[in-house]
Amino acid sequence: MGLRPRLLALLPLLLLLLCVPGPALAAGTLSPLSPLSPLSPPVVTGAPTYAAVLSATAGTWSTTPTTVTYQWLRDGVAVAGATGPTHVLGADDLGRRLSVRGDGADVADDTGGSGTATSAPTEPVAPATNPVRREPGIRGTLRFGRTLEATPARFATPPSRLRWQWLRGGTAIPGATGTTYALQPVDVGTRLRVRATGTEPGLLDAVATSSGKAVVRHRRDVRRTVTYSVETRGRITTSVREFATLAQQTYADARGWRSSGIAFERVARGGSFTLVLAAAGQVPRFSSACSSTYSCRVGRFVIINQTRWLQATPPWNAAGGSLRDYRHLVLNHETGHWLGLDHAGCSRAGALAPVMMPQSKGLGGCRFNPWPTLGEAASRSPR
Repeated sequence: MGLRPRLLALLPLLLLLLCVPGPALAAGTLSPLSPLSPLSPPVVTGAPTYAAVLSATAGTWSTTPTTVTYQWLRDGVAVAGATGPTHVLGADDLGRRLSVRGDGADVADDTGGSGTATSAPTEPVAPATNPVRREPGIRGTLRFGRTLEATPARFATPPSRLRWQWLRGGTAIPGATGTTYALQPVDVGTRLRVRATGTEPGLLDAVATSSGKAVVRHRRDVRRTVTYSVETRGRITTSVREFATLAQQTYADARGWRSSGIAFERVARGGSFTLVLAAAGQVPRFSSACSSTYSCRVGRFVIINQTRWLQATPPWNAAGGSLRDYRHLVLNHETGHWLGLDHAGCSRAGALAPVMMPQSKGLGGCRFNPWPTLGEAASRSPR
């Protein structure tokens, strides 16, 4: 058989091979070759993030099509109405992969050539960021007893929901989730911040935190400084170091006599008064007015009964009061006597007991309270 007959015999096979689709020239899918055939699929450009705009190229074709129409697909399913070369990503697109199908047609071609090609899918559409334009601020007097206010934060997109959290030393303050915050005793000597978190559908939470503000001021500035020394009497079975440490913490606490404007400074000996930790049997030796059952104050001596220091009193314990609070109470009560205050009574049922009320013996309808009331603190405020 000559060459020409052989070629003629192979012609049907060659035509068949030309009709079998080959591999795509780019990511995506192509329709079988036709008089108008896609050579490479459309390409989607743009960041797959909420509110971003995706754009589609037409791809390349065996001949230039008269028209190319588009259909955007969400996880392979046609998106209703998304038939242009661009698509704005919305809430329904979050977490989905977008692709675009290009349909080319040559209406001028007598054969009615057409073809279809689909782009590769995008990565799953992610929420967009919401940049912070201005951090919140803190307005108000940084003094225990005052209330602070958060000034507004500003975001690129105003959030539909805004949450607030006040921070003390970088740690969230339980329950402090409003735009205002009443300063607490524990805030004195710390730095406060306020954090605003904006939430908007399709956007990542935007977090803005104010700069830190130091709370260094008590209810009243220091107007008087008194000194004191620590001594013991009798056989002491508890830690004197622990006793002296808690005494200084009580004197420095913003809820205590410090709120009167009085600062307490410990010295090695002497001082304005002497704080004594005494065995129970030693207390009456200071005065016949003192007993071995309770603590006492005599002249320059503020005497804390060791038994009460270790055990509190039956009424206090029966009411569920903590031992630490009782120690605050007995220190504040006996020191209040040294400051010149007499015993006080309960003003009305359910009210906080004055610290100068002998709470070790009972309450008379008041509630236990280890700290001077505002009235008591004001009465000792130095002029």
